[in-house]
Amino acid sequence: MRNMPEELKKNRIDPVKSQNKQLIKLLRKAQFTAIGEHYHFDEILSSSDPVAAFRSKVPVHDYNKMYKRWWYRTLNGETYVAWPGKVKYFALSSGTSEASSKYIPVTSDMLKGIKRASIRQLVSMVQYGFPLDFYEKGILMIGGSTHLQYNGTYYEGDLSGITAGNIPFWFQHFYKPGRRISKQTDWASKLDEMVKKAPSWDIGIIVGVPAWVQILMERIIKEYNANSIHDIWPNLKVYVHSGVSFAPYQKSFEKLFSKPMMYNESYLASEGYVAFQKRLNTKGMDMVLDNGIFFEFVPFNDENFDDDGNIIENPQSFTIGQVEENRDYALLMTTNAGAWRYLIGDTVKVIDKRYAEIQITGRTKHFLSICGEHLSQENMNRAIEMLQHELNIEVKEFTVMAFRYKGMFAHRWYIGTESDLDPKLAADKIDGYLKNLNDDYRVERLEAIRDVFVEVLPPSAFLEYMEMKGKVGSANKFPRVLKNRRISEWEEFLKSKKYIQ
Repeated sequence: MRNMPEELKKNRIDPVKSQNKQLIKLLRKAQFTAIGEHYHFDEILSSSDPVAAFRSKVPVHDYNKMYKRWWYRTLNGETYVAWPGKVKYFALSSGTSEASSKYIPVTSDMLKGIKRASIRQLVSMVQYGFPLDFYEKGILMIGGSTHLQYNGTYYEGDLSGITAGNIPFWFQHFYKPGRRISKQTDWASKLDEMVKKAPSWDIGIIVGVPAWVQILMERIIKEYNANSIHDIWPNLKVYVHSGVSFAPYQKSFEKLFSKPMMYNESYLASEGYVAFQKRLNTKGMDMVLDNGIFFEFVPFNDENFDDDGNIIENPQSFTIGQVEENRDYALLMTTNAGAWRYLIGDTVKVIDKRYAEIQITGRTKHFLSICGEHLSQENMNRAIEMLQHELNIEVKEFTVMAFRYKGMFAHRWYIGTESDLDPKLAADKIDGYLKNLNDDYRVERLEAIRDVFVEVLPPSAFLEYMEMKGKVGSANKFPRVLKNRRISEWEEFLKSKKYIQ
């Protein structure tokens, strides 16, 4: 099978030139906004090296800095603050690390960019060699409600709900679950509706976060006494996953299918469309470098981040032409929605600079390093994947925490599985995997981490906790790492439900 069809090879772009061009376009359009005048975008544009001048004059922003300095004005209805015109939509995003919702501006330019990238992703599927009639099948997109809350000057809701409410007219025929069900704000009711309608749909592609897609497919299979989801949707061929690593879920997903499936990854953040998997037989995603976003990469290390994953005032950063392959970076984005050198909270590594191909490795605040072990989310996902394969079990959810133990430290893993799993055996296996995967962990395991524990829970425990937090459905994800007050909150929940003593 060819690695990439000729029509896609022709559309390859020069990453550096494309990114430089995007920055110039962003600066030109925003130079008469409040932020553009404050940081003298006109001077940056007239300099001999606009990229260097931009990175010198404009500071790095996390959400709190961006909101307190600029976005709160936009939220109050002020125009020309961080981007020209009035912002009609705000995406509510709490990720998995913050308690309160973040308000991320969504402009018409950003929505156009998301549509362009989505179409490109669909076009890239020609390389799969599907018959022509496959492209007439339904596309089931499991996201947030398209019923948005109006707050006097703007609409707010999940980004998936905002984008679904703005899909092109020609896409309406393919889009499932359709406008009526998509407006449902209650996840349980929406799930019931989708299960009820499932036999009447001819689905070819499913798009969504793995945990919730899995719940839907299991419900459908049970409701209709089917052997697999292909008994209901015989033409289902592609699953497009996003938001979290698919590796820990793949084993349990494959039990729901009876026909070969193509797994395709996309990276649509609340701040814009970052990347999607374009080439066959690769584990990376091609960054979308010519679509209204300028990217920078901050080495994810102790020099640029504190112990809690907060970025320092003036971090070292690199452009796409300067990054090294297979090194962890935190991603900064400058966008056509008014984000400027904005830390989105994800960490990535570039696995192939020729294609600007990346993998998501975790979150800046979802790593474990209580004593210098520097465990990334990628390490954790890989350990769970190895555990499933070696013991032939299915793990549907997991989370990890670190705590003081006997004058030193320990890790505790909570694993959600319906399989018969011995906690001591699981702890020994995970410990062994991580020693091989991470040199820092191996050293600290000898010197500072006294023990590793595993608590085996039913997968429903994780869902019940999310329900308690009001985080059920769409793009909500269970945190891979528990820190600070989340630890006591989680443990109190488990005790109240008699899952632990």
